[in-house]
Amino acid sequence: MIEIVSPGPFATVQDLGRPGLAEIGVGESGAADRRSLRLANRLVGNQEGAAGVELTFGGLVARFRRATVIAFAGASCPVRVAGRAGGMFAPIHVRAGDEVRVGAPADGLRTYLAVRGGVDVPPVLGSRATDVLSGLGPPPLAPGRILPIGGPAEGRITVDLAPQPRRPEEPVLSVVPGPRDDWFAPEALTALCSALYEVSVDSNRVGIRLRGPVLRRRAVRELDPEAMVPGALQVPPAGQPVLFLADHPLTGGYPVIGVVAEADLHLAAQARPGGRIRFRLGRPG
Repeated sequence: MIEIVSPGPFATVQDLGRPGLAEIGVGESGAADRRSLRLANRLVGNQEGAAGVELTFGGLVARFRRATVIAFAGASCPVRVAGRAGGMFAPIHVRAGDEVRVGAPADGLRTYLAVRGGVDVPPVLGSRATDVLSGLGPPPLAPGRILPIGGPAEGRITVDLAPQPRRPEEPVLSVVPGPRDDWFAPEALTALCSALYEVSVDSNRVGIRLRGPVLRRRAVRELDPEAMVPGALQVPPAGQPVLFLADHPLTGGYPVIGVVAEADLHLAAQARPGGRIRFRLGRPG
């Protein structure tokens, strides 16, 4: 078992979510940066979809009640295990009674802790993920919470280090226009893709509120609620876009000027408040 001494600013249990349940009003949720969760799981010999812990701005302090193997991926943080230095993107052997401390990341936002065997909290609708918008899944972690570890992992630990490229300071996200780009003035897409947007502090797992050039609408009529997807750039009347992430609502009433490519969503998930991002036009598919 893992005892949470301190969860840091915000931490949740996440896996790859609940796909295929939108027709009954259940969003997919899951890790905001799926690429990093998958990597952390591979490093400890888990299936890629095993549940782990998603940390926001690091800060975790956890005590392990049995010997196991853990790994961290995502935003790079200083890690100490029983007072000794540990590393990112590598398996770390912990002993029974060891305390693991995670500092704040130098860049990026979300760090993923995988433990061999996975975090074995009870699944809800087939997933152990915490959905902060709907309230499904386990509550956000709090001091004193005990997380059970699953049974023996089937996979072997085959690497001792998985170096990762440096994260860009100003990531560029590919965006496909539509489905409602025709609701905007002709210059709106050009404005979106020619300037920097700043990540607001009013951002979370639901979406990233952006500050930058106003995206002026041509159509002023109301829009009937439409389905939303991760990566949708919804534009409220003020003209400042919101980029939807893992816990986005299933429907929305503001027009979507474009959708960020799925391959770039891990970059969006690591954009921290005060950071800046760019967009470029991409192609469907």
